[in-house]
Amino acid sequence: MFVARCLASRFAMRVDLFDFDLPEERIALRPANPRDSARLLTVRGETLHDHVVRDLPDLLRPGDALVFNDTKVIPARLGGIRRRGGAQARIEATLHMREGPDRWRAFLKPAKRVNVGERIHFGHEGESCFLGTLEATVAEKGEGGEALLVFDFSGPVLDEAIAAAGHMPLPPYIAGKRAEDARDEVDYQTVYAREEGAVAAPTAGLHFTPELMRALDAAGIERHFVTLHVGAGTFLPVKVADTDHHKMHSERGEVSAATAAALNAVKARGGRVVSVGTTSLRLLESASQRNGEVEAWSGATDIFITPGYRFRMVDVLMTNFHLPRSTLFMLVSAFSGTDTMKRAYDHAIRNEYRFYSYGDASLLFRDDQP
Repeated sequence: MFVARCLASRFAMRVDLFDFDLPEERIALRPANPRDSARLLTVRGETLHDHVVRDLPDLLRPGDALVFNDTKVIPARLGGIRRRGGAQARIEATLHMREGPDRWRAFLKPAKRVNVGERIHFGHEGESCFLGTLEATVAEKGEGGEALLVFDFSGPVLDEAIAAAGHMPLPPYIAGKRAEDARDEVDYQTVYAREEGAVAAPTAGLHFTPELMRALDAAGIERHFVTLHVGAGTFLPVKVADTDHHKMHSERGEVSAATAAALNAVKARGGRVVSVGTTSLRLLESASQRNGEVEAWSGATDIFITPGYRFRMVDVLMTNFHLPRSTLFMLVSAFSGTDTMKRAYDHAIRNEYRFYSYGDASLLFRDDQP
């Protein structure tokens, strides 16, 4: 079934309610090594406890089910040139959602240097054998630097050309501090990544190792997979004064019939659904029904979760520490309570937890759960 979900909390809220001070040095530029040695803060109401990720099997119960997002990050950052007469301008495009076999929505920088109908030549400067063989036409321009690019190639051929020309799309708060390198090709990918299409990693999943997976299996904790192709819109700041005026960018995903049936069975026997990351949570909530069950689902979602939202499927959320004033901090505030999350983040900052994509993690229990 292919559907689009455009869901939002019905409660408009001031964005400044989700602000907090974050010291620059708390931003992680590299992940913990090994991955499951990252710190893990459990948040259950007013109770906070410090752990490490490899403690996860002891923090959950037999019969619980972890839900992972198995999307795989593609090298979605493309450097190119726009030529106009004798003049040319450097353009960077970050692909964020595929619209068809030959077209992608992308964020252009600087977007003002490109007009609708113009061509962008992507490749590696100085490699004349490649430069110009990946070309796209700017079919549309939208807000915030967004554009629709129609490439000359299509399907698998386009995929191969993007893989050859592109770079790993590190988040701006990392890319602004250091250059991408070979380590990121491994570090910025989950060990279970399978379905190509994301332009940002589902970062809570970066903490998992094969050893931790085996320990979870031994503890009687199920694992299931969904796919949500994370878009670059996840990094966009909220620039409006209240949540009603913020536009979420769509992301495509799928919940299989087998996964839906398995998760409904977990809930029916009293187990908990534990979402690994906000991406898995957003997809499960998009596919959930009013009766609390999840159904097989495929499509695009721009679900925007803020305090006041009633969660239907997810009981526990494992997630990294997020930006101030971000839609993701709003989501975790909806899940565990705004005051609770502000106390948790204050604890994390004072105790030198590492923030953002390569940072440490939290394990959140819904504030309406016993």
